[in-house]
Amino acid sequence: MNRIIWMGIGVAIGVIAFRKVTEAQSNLGPEGLNRAVGRLADGLFDFADAVREGMQERETELRAALGIDADADTAVAGRDAVRR
Repeated sequence: MNRIIWMGIGVAIGVIAFRKVTEAQSNLGPEGLNRAVGRLADGLFDFADAVREGMQERETELRAALGIDADADTAVAGRDAVRR
């Protein structure tokens, strides 16, 4: 009975080790490197988009607070009227 328990533990350890080695090999190969770089690039693009969106939102808030948008709209309307 004791041998069966130890054999079961050995088989479980072997399966776990095999899975870890297979996973490490796939991560170290060219495909794994490409996946890692792709994930990193996607994360950087997402971060840059979030920063741009935040900057745009803050600029809109600042322009509204300073009344710049109203002046810009009036100036554009004035230029359009002069051109006609």
